[in-house]
Parts: sequence; C-alpha cells; structure tokens
Amino acid sequence: MPARRRGFTLIELLIVVVIIGILAAIAIPKFQNTKGKANAAALKSDLRNLATAQEAYFYDNTLYASSISQLSFNNSPGVVISIIQATGSGWSASATHPASYPLTCALFQGNVPAATPATVEGLIGCQ
Repeated sequence: MPARRRGFTLIELLIVVVIIGILAAIAIPKFQNTKGKANAAALKSDLRNLATAQEAYFYDNTLYASSISQLSFNNSPGVVISIIQATGSGWSASATHPASYPLTCALFQGNVPAATPATVEGLIGCQ
C-alpha cells in the first residue's frame, strides 16, 4: 500500500495568500484613516489644554505667556505647538502634527488677530 501524502497543494496555498493580500489591501487604508483621526484629536486636545494653561498663567501674571516654556504644559508626542502672538489682552496659537502632514489647527482668544485656520474666537479651526 503506497504512503499517502498529507499537506496543501500549491493552488490552495496561493488562494490563501491572495485572500490575505485582499484583506491587507482593505485594512491598511482604514488603519491610516484611523491614525489620522487620532492625530487630529491630539491637536485639538493640546490646544484646549494650552487654553487652560494660558488662563492659569494670565491669572497669576495679568498677561498671556508668549512661550510654551513659561507654562506648565506638556504637549502630546509628535504635536508641535507654537504661540503666534500673546499680549495682555489675548493670544493665538497653532498646532501641527508631522505624521498628519496637511493638518494644521489653530485657536485664538481675546483681542488679537485670528490665527489661520481659526475664524471664531475660542473655537479650534483645522484645515
């Protein structure tokens, strides 16, 4: 009686590889989209935290901080925040994330020019 071979045929293995490739082609763009949304949420969260830190600084010093180093504030990893303008009557700042290349968010409060892309005082604007 001849020995019976066990295992998969080449066609069966190729079909499995094709199916895995199709699933990966679907999953990778979804993952990138989710990652971009997470980066956008980090930008907005950091700008809200910056607003809180600025108000605490203003309470103590009667003017807004012109530098992040003056505030007790830690930004999220990868988020770059820059204070554009700060006076005794208002401030503006923008935030970017290198991994989300086209995304920039901004916020301004008080009597300062609007920081693009923010258009309404106190509301975060992103583009």
